[in-house]
Amino acid sequence: MLRFILSFFGTIFSWVTTGAFLLAVVIGGIFWMYGRDLPNHEALAQYTPPTISRIYSGEGKIIDEFAKERRLYTPPEEIPDLVKYAFVSAEDKNFYTHHGYDLRGMAAAALEAAKGGTLRGASTITQQVMKNFLLSSDRSAERKIKELILATRLEQTLTKDQILGLYLNEIDLGVRSFGVTAAAQSYFNKSLSELSPEEAAFLAIHPKAPYSYHPVKNYDAALKRRNFVLREMYENGYLSQADYETAREKPIKSVQNGDYESFRASLPPRDYFTDEIRRQLSKDFGEEEFFEGGLSIRATMDPEMQTSAAHALQKRLEELDRGRGQWRGTGKTIDVATLEDGTWENALEAVQVARDVTLDGKWSVGAVNTIGSSEMTVMVEQVGEVTVPREDIKWIKGGFSDNFERGDVVHIRRMTTGNNGEGDLIRWSLRQVPQVQGAFMAMDVNTGRVIAMQGGFSYQNSVFNRATQATRQPGSSFKPFVYAAALDSGFTPATIIVDAPIEINTPQGVWRPKNASRTFYGPTPLRTGIEQSRNLMTIRLAQEVGMDTVARYAERFGVYDHMGQYLASALGAEETTVFKMVSAYAMFANGGERVEPTLVDRVQDRWGRTIYKHDQRACPECEVATLAPGKAPTITANRERVMNAITAYQLTSMMQGVVSRGTAAGKVHLNVPVAGKTGTTNDGKDAWFIGFTSNIVAGCYIGFDTPRAMSGASGGGFCGPVFDAFMQDAVKKYGGGKFKVPPGGHFIKIDRYTGARLNDDASGPNVVAEYFRDGEEPIFGLMYDGGFAMGADLPLVSGASAGNGQREVQTSTGKVIKVPEKAKINSLSSGGLY
Repeated sequence: MLRFILSFFGTIFSWVTTGAFLLAVVIGGIFWMYGRDLPNHEALAQYTPPTISRIYSGEGKIIDEFAKERRLYTPPEEIPDLVKYAFVSAEDKNFYTHHGYDLRGMAAAALEAAKGGTLRGASTITQQVMKNFLLSSDRSAERKIKELILATRLEQTLTKDQILGLYLNEIDLGVRSFGVTAAAQSYFNKSLSELSPEEAAFLAIHPKAPYSYHPVKNYDAALKRRNFVLREMYENGYLSQADYETAREKPIKSVQNGDYESFRASLPPRDYFTDEIRRQLSKDFGEEEFFEGGLSIRATMDPEMQTSAAHALQKRLEELDRGRGQWRGTGKTIDVATLEDGTWENALEAVQVARDVTLDGKWSVGAVNTIGSSEMTVMVEQVGEVTVPREDIKWIKGGFSDNFERGDVVHIRRMTTGNNGEGDLIRWSLRQVPQVQGAFMAMDVNTGRVIAMQGGFSYQNSVFNRATQATRQPGSSFKPFVYAAALDSGFTPATIIVDAPIEINTPQGVWRPKNASRTFYGPTPLRTGIEQSRNLMTIRLAQEVGMDTVARYAERFGVYDHMGQYLASALGAEETTVFKMVSAYAMFANGGERVEPTLVDRVQDRWGRTIYKHDQRACPECEVATLAPGKAPTITANRERVMNAITAYQLTSMMQGVVSRGTAAGKVHLNVPVAGKTGTTNDGKDAWFIGFTSNIVAGCYIGFDTPRAMSGASGGGFCGPVFDAFMQDAVKKYGGGKFKVPPGGHFIKIDRYTGARLNDDASGPNVVAEYFRDGEEPIFGLMYDGGFAMGADLPLVSGASAGNGQREVQTSTGKVIKVPEKAKINSLSSGGLY
């Protein structure tokens, strides 16, 4: 009997032992089979997650950020224990004791499933790290086995805190935020160290279902789950009973519920400047590095000057738009039913219109409610119902009923007794984004640092950056490059050029360029040619110098990459950008040295290493620990010279005349010396003005995106006021002084009308002191015609109006004749193609 019993149990033991052995062999074989060719888990030790790239102003304030996944990396040792304990309690309470897998958790999950409960994964945090980083998210036995193998290996490679750091920086926690640092900012606008227990617990409810616990839409479910995490934290010994009970009773407060201001709200709206940085750095470093590299970018933008530039351009565009007397509005509407049931504000919130305009106060968005003959009511976001009187639309053709319908979405602002919407309310005033557009840019003439850039009326209305992306004909604003080529080729400001009709045979027929005034003035000094923007003089000068020389100058200054050698190009026929033109004019202002425009001072990688720096000047003494008392480090500029310094000064002096008595006269009113040049193209399709002081250069163009005639267009009249408004603020901040006179020359007084030399003591409105090179005795009276002959009986214009569309002028022979009045804009242009 005993033998039978022993034999029976022996057999059972053999079977169990054999079964266990076979099971071990099978399991070992499975793990061996799946353990081959697994991803290298050791690479996680060098984990560099995709993180936000941020742009900072010169004052060090964040002005924009870019990312595909909103993530801010925080090293494991800097993550507060409270946050770690919240996630451990919610996801893996045995994290600090297991070896990558939790047998008790797996058994509990299997038992729950056997009883008919929900099948849950029972994955540890280590396993989740493996799934998130190295494996897919498919629910399969194969993936689970690989997950277990890798988790075990990882536990032998990294510390618990390193593994937890990977997890807490990688996970999706809802509201498009990845990692605990970004999530804390998105939900509470707080740093990790500022989080309370209930806030840390709230973050910890999201890993398994990041978009199922929204603090507003799913408040009850989120509160229940948060309190569960708090209880786990208490039971695991991470919270005292008092802290647990206090935290459990608190409601969920969040940015989404309006309890805290959002971090994004503390940043200025995205604008053309930071978006242009995105475009340029994405090209230089690659999109992946820009959006995921955690770059710290120090922008050159001056926020105060950027606002000034935006308002200067917006004001002029709005003035031109309102002068047309047409109401277009936004072109958007909301359902009239929402005005009836009170949900109009939700409907307005969904409408995509510009909300970034602050000209004369913030432009709000509203919907037309009631329309009367003498007034109209508008329901305004965050304000309510307001009244617009008939007086406000006197600039529009027709009345309220002719231009508006109930439900129309409109822009509206407070008109007040003070500036920028401050002071007592006068009335609510309707506004619209102009149809005519433009661009403006300003930069330091010595460093190339762009301090302001406005690529249109509103970035939210149109992200197309007209300062860098719109190629337009510069018209007469190109002429200084023709004159620069001439001055470097032996011409002087007193050289006489014939201003007379020209006929040129082209494959398209005879080309007859004209001056804007449809008149000609005979032999005229070079200075007057640029001051009055004489087209015929410029054509003859370009022919005399050679279009190949003019093209080389334009390319050297960066106006064009490859310029066609056609005489029409001397009048600004070929297209370029505001960005290139302003950069080129900077080289006139700084005495002829190359300057590269930049929107970025410096770029640092995620580790703080500088990977780009704009300022390449040499400063060996900056590395010296100490210098002699009273001695400053010597900074050596290593810029290339692109034109002779005397030529640059001569051209600057001539362009000062443009502002004081030429085509920009009366448009610029600065208390420091200023030079510039206007430009207007055929039919007034493009209007330009580019000007500079001793330290700041700025330029503007105005025109429709699809070029068409603008009534009354001229560079001085359209863009001059924009330049003046901006530079008034710029001069207050940056100052300005006399243009530096380079050595190697001397002044001679001449008659600016005839070019004749005058005595040193001569004075009067016709007298101008021109700067000539030493050793080059100027030849006065020599006349150039560019190879185009001038008729002997050519009438030379001077004199007063005779009425009836004609005026009387006296010719060089003393004869009085009648010639047509100056042409109106749009019958002929004031510079450009003819």
